[in-house]
Amino acid sequence: MSDTAEETERDQASPQERRARLRERRLAAHRGARRVLARPGFTTSLRERLALLDDVGDVYDLDEPSDLYGNGVVEALEEKVAALLGLEAAAFFPTGTMAQQVALRCWAGRTGSPVVALHALSHPEMHERHALSQVSGLRPVRVTDAHRLPTADEVRDLDEPFGTLMLELPLREAGFVLPTWQELTEVVEAARERDAVVHLDGARIWESTVHLGRPLDEIGGLTDSVYVSFYKSLKGYGGAALAGPRALVDEAKAWRHRYGGTVFQQFPTALSALAGLERELPRLPAYVAHARVVAAALREGFAAAGVPWARVHPEVPHTHEFQVWLAHDADAATEAAVRQAEETGVLLFSRAWEAPGPGLALTEVSVEAAGLEWTAGDVREAVAGFAARLSEGGGGR
Repeated sequence: MSDTAEETERDQASPQERRARLRERRLAAHRGARRVLARPGFTTSLRERLALLDDVGDVYDLDEPSDLYGNGVVEALEEKVAALLGLEAAAFFPTGTMAQQVALRCWAGRTGSPVVALHALSHPEMHERHALSQVSGLRPVRVTDAHRLPTADEVRDLDEPFGTLMLELPLREAGFVLPTWQELTEVVEAARERDAVVHLDGARIWESTVHLGRPLDEIGGLTDSVYVSFYKSLKGYGGAALAGPRALVDEAKAWRHRYGGTVFQQFPTALSALAGLERELPRLPAYVAHARVVAAALREGFAAAGVPWARVHPEVPHTHEFQVWLAHDADAATEAAVRQAEETGVLLFSRAWEAPGPGLALTEVSVEAAGLEWTAGDVREAVAGFAARLSEGGGGR
């Protein structure tokens, strides 16, 4: 097909078709790029994913019997997670959505209140199709919609009673932001003053120790229960865990069965989680530190390239993930990032750009093992290449 024919076909395609093709190109560019800041496990081949279990015998005895309905290696994982978080017990779940629904309905039974106070940008409010109310009979109330964690005063002054306060740490939709340790302890104390329990959505708690300045067991021990994910930062195949008092966890396991979460065998997922705890967890502080180098270099690069109103949020990342904002068309920004990768093998922005408002583009940046190879100069050079292609495509204010 000629270039003119391709352009005609592109022009005639619907916006949905154009975005679908752009997504396919972006994923292909990610697989083929020689330089990226992160390579999420789900973007790699099955062979590469299976390689995660290479040498896994170092973290668990592979001559032990396989698991059946949650025993064996699954129990070993549960015990390890509880110890890391400084809590009595833990239960493995196939998904975080299920783990948190079970946790919150168990707390509702104990407190006598179906009301869950949470942030308007929290995962259950944004991504679970109202599961708390539609499936579990709970009633979420929003403490705040500000792009930060709730304050102690907001919790203390909430104008209706609640049984559980749910805190997402870090709060992804606000830019992977965290409170200070003092702010966190004050919020927990404010909830206690309201006779409420505190549940922590800690899907990404693993990388939060640097900003909070506390170890995992001190963070977990501050609250009543914690949910953690194994596939986000730890690169496991999937799965989650709920940790808390043993009586709560025992009840959660009963509800796990009712929800269909007591799976016949889960050893690949459990082994991948143990591998992640052994191999990836110790690396996360280095990722956080280098994310701050990358973020500073991005700001410098955009300024040098004359890109108007470019923002890195937070300016100093709280974890190894953060947001980048531009005053540009989102599809044009994605196109510029993809073209840069296709033409140079360097993919600076691997995730799609979204449109949070008219004339605005937003993307998330993660810095992992592959990103440690980038110097600040490498980042600034990549920004210059991205900005040049963004300018060619237009779309700025």
